[in-house]
Amino acid sequence: MKKILTLAWRNIWRNKRRTLITAASVFFAVLFSSSMKSLQKGAWNEMIKNVTSLHIGYAQVHANGFWEDRTINSTIDEATLMEELQSIPTEGLIDYLPRIESFALASSGEKSSAVLVVGADLSKEQALGELSNRMVEGELLAANEHGVILAEGLAKKLNLGLKDSLILSSIGYHASSAIDLYPIKGIISFNNPELNKQFCYLDIRTAQTFYGAEGMLTGMVLNVENNNVLDPIVANLKSGLDTETYEVMDWMEMMPDLMQAKNLDEAGSLLVLGILYIIITFGIFGTLLMMTRERQYEFGVLTAIGMRKQLLAFSVWLEIIFMGFVGAVAGILGSIPIVQYFVYNPIDMTKFSKDAANTYEKFGFHPVFPMSFDASIFATQAIIVFFICTVLAIYPILVIRSLKPIQAMRK
Repeated sequence: MKKILTLAWRNIWRNKRRTLITAASVFFAVLFSSSMKSLQKGAWNEMIKNVTSLHIGYAQVHANGFWEDRTINSTIDEATLMEELQSIPTEGLIDYLPRIESFALASSGEKSSAVLVVGADLSKEQALGELSNRMVEGELLAANEHGVILAEGLAKKLNLGLKDSLILSSIGYHASSAIDLYPIKGIISFNNPELNKQFCYLDIRTAQTFYGAEGMLTGMVLNVENNNVLDPIVANLKSGLDTETYEVMDWMEMMPDLMQAKNLDEAGSLLVLGILYIIITFGIFGTLLMMTRERQYEFGVLTAIGMRKQLLAFSVWLEIIFMGFVGAVAGILGSIPIVQYFVYNPIDMTKFSKDAANTYEKFGFHPVFPMSFDASIFATQAIIVFFICTVLAIYPILVIRSLKPIQAMRK
């Protein structure tokens, strides 16, 4: 076996030009595909992280039907829900985050804007979304503090700062009147452009008082260790809670449009990669076809002196695998520093084209795209190359199996 491996390795370097051409085609295919998949995965991970960590969370428990209506009247009793949640096993759960959310009209002077008011326990929200790192000015609200934190885009739209106040008016619980004046305690920046234009925080108790819904919540957000533990937690909650009263939804159910866009983007990238590997397949096959024709005499001599065709075919298969392996390893080693660089230095579209950046923002994308350093991406490319080389090796193997030594040596 060792001799066959040595023979196959030496054979691929007998014609260095042919080997380097084949390896180079594989190298660029792996380099391009690894970089593209890393960029795609990194961009989507960043967007999903922004949405789950700042707004909807990984999953939510809310009143049955709330997600469709989004009305302040679809509330649940906070104490009752917490008592029920404590009895359900949720391994991997970090904390429950109480929320009361509704829309309101924010106004200051002659300017006004529709806003999404989120009443939350900001000490718990800090653990989910690292809010303190996103503060542009001011600081987070303390428990029961009467004040508001505005998103940066909303503050600019209303031309407000820390020394200003904001009037919030809305319809409260059971059609009660909700209106109050709040001093601005902080300005926070969100990567999601839509949230940045309409988001504001109140303390959970302040928001309950504002809407006349003391002791009530519109939902309970789940903060979990990572996305991998989410499915069993959601399954336990769905089986442990009364489904006629409560509804448990993960972020994929709450944002189907985002998942559809992600799936569509992945399908498009698979099409591009498929075309790329078809081109590479024909390139490698052309090299193998040329190699097989050039080495007819060699194959004839080896079989004539007693080398078994199965052993010869195995040796040729190893040669093809070696050429693919050299190209794949070179491609992976070449793509690692590129991916690593863009992990820490994301592509910022605002530096290249303001029109492109505005287009991304209209669709709710923050125009900054980091790459994802995921070992599975590189491993997948190596497996694909191995599969292509194995399939293409069928041709020279068939040629060797039907080889007639005397005719081959005459050629």
